[in-house]
Amino acid sequence: MLSNSVKSLVGKTLKPIAGLSLRSKHSLPDLPYDYADLEPVISHEIMQLHHQKHHATYVNNLNQIEEKLHEAVSKGNVKEAIALQPALKFNGGGHINHSIFWTNLAKDGGEPSAELLTAIKRDFGSLDNLQKTLSTATVAVQGSGWGWLGYDQKAKVLKVVTCANQDPLEATTGLIPLFGIDVWEHAYYLQYKNVRPDYVNAIWKIANWKNVSERFAKAQ
Repeated sequence: MLSNSVKSLVGKTLKPIAGLSLRSKHSLPDLPYDYADLEPVISHEIMQLHHQKHHATYVNNLNQIEEKLHEAVSKGNVKEAIALQPALKFNGGGHINHSIFWTNLAKDGGEPSAELLTAIKRDFGSLDNLQKTLSTATVAVQGSGWGWLGYDQKAKVLKVVTCANQDPLEATTGLIPLFGIDVWEHAYYLQYKNVRPDYVNAIWKIANWKNVSERFAKAQ
């Protein structure tokens, strides 16, 4: 049972939402390339299943949860609104993470911009050391999750961190996401089996440095 004080606090937090009309539904973003374009690093089959099935499921679930949340808040059902938060975080995070992930990849992603490369050398010593640092951290993720290169706007430095499950980087750590590596098994198992390091090391071949550089420029 929720205490009256907790109900009051949560009610005040959620009250502004009740006055808002339900937002437009989220949609599955189109990929900026064909499913086979990232072969041989990521197969056509994996890309299609990952995008059309897994990401699509996060989007569909997120829309359903937001409808339920809007209804709960409109009715003042604080208990139900609170109960929906874990699913909102999981599916919302899945949608956010994958939407970034697709743009982080490219058949020919070029090289980091001069500005980004300078920051990489400052914070990691070299591009090669950044790749090793992020790869090592990502491979070491226990279970499902993500490895990230993020930007700390307060400290003005690049950082490597990991997040469990579908926890979104910015909401979890405050870092602006620049480049993410998905290490849920659905991202690689059909092709790399249980050899996660091979997948993580290979993904650098299709890193879209143009996209990462653009994200870095906007984050500053």
